[in-house]
Amino acid sequence: MDELNRMRHEYRAGSLHESEMAPNPFDEFKVWLEMAIISRLSEPNAMIVASATPDGRPSARVVLLKELNEKGFVFYTNYKSRKGSELIANPFTAAVFDWHEIERQVRIEGVVEKVEDVESDSYFNLRPDDAKIGAWASPQSRIVKGRKELEELERRYATQYGDGEIPRPPHWGGFLIRPTVIEFWQGRPNRMHDRLVYYKVEKGWNLQRLAP
Repeated sequence: MDELNRMRHEYRAGSLHESEMAPNPFDEFKVWLEMAIISRLSEPNAMIVASATPDGRPSARVVLLKELNEKGFVFYTNYKSRKGSELIANPFTAAVFDWHEIERQVRIEGVVEKVEDVESDSYFNLRPDDAKIGAWASPQSRIVKGRKELEELERRYATQYGDGEIPRPPHWGGFLIRPTVIEFWQGRPNRMHDRLVYYKVEKGWNLQRLAP
């Protein structure tokens, strides 16, 4: 794979200036997310979320942002999955939105907590029935004998609930990431990128620039 060390892309799409950033990083993020949406990126709400065991062994995967509010970023998962178990045992996390097509990235650090059951119920009820069945059927992150086992579990729960109401599994729900750091990254020529970071302080947010 010698071609890897020859791959190079110059970033020229824009720049970041402290004076143009919103006082609140959530407001700034909404502007960036809207740009990603109108740029017709594939799943602009996709974010990489990292977790770690209590002794520091990390793992990461892509999840979908489903809500942004004044507290933070919300996604949903199986609480018994690897990420769910790790985040419950060790609530420190990091997340990344990678919007390479528009030469932008947002990096988040913070802690997670489960959302209220009523919030998880509300989102679960919006999901298609097939996805609801999937939440019951998948023993997420566990070893299975093969695809056939998963399909049998799916049929079992589809038969169990039939055409009736499908309740939210007690092991499935939302996590809220409460950020303490939010970094906005804009690609610039010669790898002299712009990195503007909001740090959570007692009475709001402190904006600083980092070297690329």
